[in-house]
Amino acid sequence: MLVLRILIGLGLAYLVLLLLAWRFQDRRLLWFYGNGETVAAIWPIVREFQPPGTAVLVLDYPGYGGSGGRATEGALYAAADAAYAALTARPDVDPQRIYVYGRSLGSAVATYTAAHHPVAGLILESPFTNAAAMAKYHYGLLPRFLLRLSLDNVANVRRVRCPILVFHGDADRLVPTAMGMAVAAAAAGPVEVVLIHGAGHNDTYDVGGRSYRDKMWRFIGRTGR
Repeated sequence: MLVLRILIGLGLAYLVLLLLAWRFQDRRLLWFYGNGETVAAIWPIVREFQPPGTAVLVLDYPGYGGSGGRATEGALYAAADAAYAALTARPDVDPQRIYVYGRSLGSAVATYTAAHHPVAGLILESPFTNAAAMAKYHYGLLPRFLLRLSLDNVANVRRVRCPILVFHGDADRLVPTAMGMAVAAAAAGPVEVVLIHGAGHNDTYDVGGRSYRDKMWRFIGRTGR
């Protein structure tokens, strides 16, 4: 039932956005946003950062925006699987030309997707190492047994062989830059790190601006050949 709800949500809320430019694009980008965001809130950013020749699919996680259900870790991954399946079910889609982008919370969904499905490239922004490390960083006295989430980016990227591009603000106080570096260091495949000078956690698009956008575009253009 959960997957069915996700698929219905995708069909009603996002299919029109996807098909507007579908016939004219030869690459696909799955976009997984951060906690507290929704498709409606970030759509202007998605449109501005949409790489040329690339159709973008963004979904609301269960319990976010227009999607029903609860935002459990399993539900996040089920949503990612459903989105990937929706793309690869189309005969005109080559899995080797699917890219995945994940920011903050979405980085865990993105690394999960790249670890479990064929993708051409993985883009991460402000990735944390795992939920336990985040809890320890912010709540040092939180008992470990109370933590029910894994969200393990480090474990996931060890299974990813495609090229990886990592963005991280060097003034990020929510997810320290050291965590992003640790995720990059754990990658099994080629990885490039871009530090956004002066950016915190929630202003990377504004501070990074065109340089951020153009770097993403070049990454997708280069790895998609």
